[in-house]
Order: sequence, then structure tokens, then C-alpha cells
Amino acid sequence: MDLALILLLSVAAVSGCGVPSYQPDTNRVVNGEEARPYSWPWQISLESFFPTCGGTLIAPNWVLTAAHCITFHTYRVVLAEHDMNKEEGPEQFIMVEKMFIHPKWNDNCVSCGNDIALLKLETSAVINDKVLPACLPQHSETLAHNEPCYVTGWGRLYSGGPKATTLQQALLPVVDHSICSRSDWWGSSAKTTMICAGGESKSACHGDSGGPLNCKGRDGKWYVQGVTSFVDGRGCNTPQRPTMFTRVASFIPWITEVRDDPNVQLLNVILPEFSQLNCLSIYDPAK
Repeated sequence: MDLALILLLSVAAVSGCGVPSYQPDTNRVVNGEEARPYSWPWQISLESFFPTCGGTLIAPNWVLTAAHCITFHTYRVVLAEHDMNKEEGPEQFIMVEKMFIHPKWNDNCVSCGNDIALLKLETSAVINDKVLPACLPQHSETLAHNEPCYVTGWGRLYSGGPKATTLQQALLPVVDHSICSRSDWWGSSAKTTMICAGGESKSACHGDSGGPLNCKGRDGKWYVQGVTSFVDGRGCNTPQRPTMFTRVASFIPWITEVRDDPNVQLLNVILPEFSQLNCLSIYDPAK
């Protein structure tokens, strides 16, 4: 192991979150591109019978994802995943022990918000140069218009297209709520507990659900500011319909409550044996 990598690992160990050993390539982002392997070390793949959603490691034994992703009884997470088509060696496979869906989530109304869930893992992830938690934002934190953030996942490369086999990233600038909530944009579907990001040719797409909106803080660390929630029913890249994310900062009190006492709000509902809600939610405001 060379000296530079040792120093990076030391920084990550001290920081505890949000400082990847392999730095993301943020210099040449177009519509979307393959991410540098292991540069988003908190990105997880959520799997049941097959990969269903993304998620974010926020502590060695806790994962943040979207509520609409939780449609089965049994899940595992895969960490240090890059190429879905092969095991490359550093992957960690950990079963989910408990699932917590936000109590105000309504699976018949994704645009109502609260699309957030926590997963407690059976065993803690081994933190190393390829697996590291993302940082959580402060409860009062807001993002400026055009703040550069990145969505990551293995979702479809475009509407109706194939799913990515390697982890993808795309630059999605934040769209201010005052713009996103205009009637010719998302209107009342854009809540203050959500983040709008991207638009035009850049967006998340089906299969990216639950994954992080990664934003770099002034301290140089990466924060999971959003959880990928939904896009417009007409397609992933519909003009004036940026991708909608659950605003993580709005749910810090709930996240703290569940992590401090995971016996409260434990998911106790009958889930269907199978559901098509295994990818990015599609919301059509015309319906």
C-alpha cells in the first residue's frame, strides 16, 4: 500500500464519514457516466430476489433508503459494489435485520412526501478504503440554488433504456424550491421536505430509487442531502421536471429517534409477496 493511500485512509478513519479514499471524478460529468470504482463508498445495492434499489450507508450498521423501496420481507445490502455482473472481491453482503418506514409515508401518494426508510443491518459493515458512511446534514441545513450535487446508482441509462451494470454518476444542480414549486414546474407536488435537482438532460432514472444525492460540504466532506424518490411519469428527462429527492435534513429528528431506540416504529405491516415498486417511483401530476 503506497503512502498516499495510507494517508487517505487515515483521514477517512479520523473523519468517520464522507471522505472517500478514492476521490470521485467530478471534472468531466456529462449526462451521466460510469463512476470511478469505490469513489462513492457509502452507496449500497438493496437486493431481495434481485437488485431493487439503492441506498446510503450512514453508520456501520444503518442504511438510508426510500420508503417505496420496501416491498418485500427479506433484504440484503451489498457494499463495495461496482460492476453488477461480477464479484470483484471487496463486496460485503449483509442481511437486513429490521426495517423502519417513516410513519407518515403513504404508498399511494409518493408526491405527499415522507419517502424515507431506515434499515438496520444484522452485522456491522467493515469500514475500509472501499466502504465508508456518508455524513448526515444538520437539521436546519438548506442548499443553495445551483448547488452542485451528484446522483449515483445503477438505474436505467435513459427512459426505456437498459439498466446500468456499473455504478453511474451524474451532476444534478439543485433547483430552488421557489422555482421548482411553480405551476409550470412541479407545482404543489414540490414540498419543502423535498429537494429538486437536475432537469433538462440530467436526472435520476428507474432503478436509482433510494440512492443518495451526494453534496460536498464546505468542510470537504460528502453529505447525503437527498434520497432519490420520483421523476415525472412522462420520462426521466422531462423539461422542468427535475428529479425529486426526500430532503434528509428535514428528517434528522426521526432518523435520530429510530437509531437511538430502534424498537419504536418498527415496521409491522403485511407486505405483498411481489410488487412492481422496485425502481424509481413515477409520478404523473395529470393523474
